[in-house]
Amino acid sequence: EPLIQDLIARVMADESRHVAFGVLSLADLYTKEMSPTELKEREEFVIDATVLLRDYLGVDRILWLGRGIAGDDTHGHVDDLARFVNRETVVVVTEPDPCDPNHEPLRENREILRRHPVRTVELPSPRPVIFDGQRLPASYANFYIANSCVLLPTFTDPNDETALSILRKLFPDRRVIGIDCRELIWGLGTFHCLTQQQPAV
Repeated sequence: EPLIQDLIARVMADESRHVAFGVLSLADLYTKEMSPTELKEREEFVIDATVLLRDYLGVDRILWLGRGIAGDDTHGHVDDLARFVNRETVVVVTEPDPCDPNHEPLRENREILRRHPVRTVELPSPRPVIFDGQRLPASYANFYIANSCVLLPTFTDPNDETALSILRKLFPDRRVIGIDCRELIWGLGTFHCLTQQQPAV
């Protein structure tokens, strides 16, 4: 079925999934251009898709999250929202300022995760990063887990040290290294986004 093929293509394309344990963003399945009929069809399909993707990815369960952060050009890929750091623990990004456009979507995602049998650890957000009048999707959740270290994007922000401290506690067997990503984020992603594609030779 074309819808199944479309779903698998979207999920497997890049960072819309955190495959190790099955976390996806529902926002990646929806676009603003969908008609009410298309939205209803997608909502009905999600139930069947969950079973399909669980088998396809070889995971026990899939946790669907909602909307993504401001500036994200991917319809809400999960690697800016929440990440598993072990089988039981998910770091979830928060924004305490109720006037910030990220506040409500991140609050909703946190509440979704709290309904599941996982431990959640809150990860702060940096202050808005603006380039050429556009807000960029700066997120500490876009870290990359390597064999012996974790690369954390930083933004010369007061919350850089808080994010480093949180991840150092969660990854005691890896060195957590903060690297300034104020220029890298101009490309609308940082370390986890960079690891998703390899160019053809």
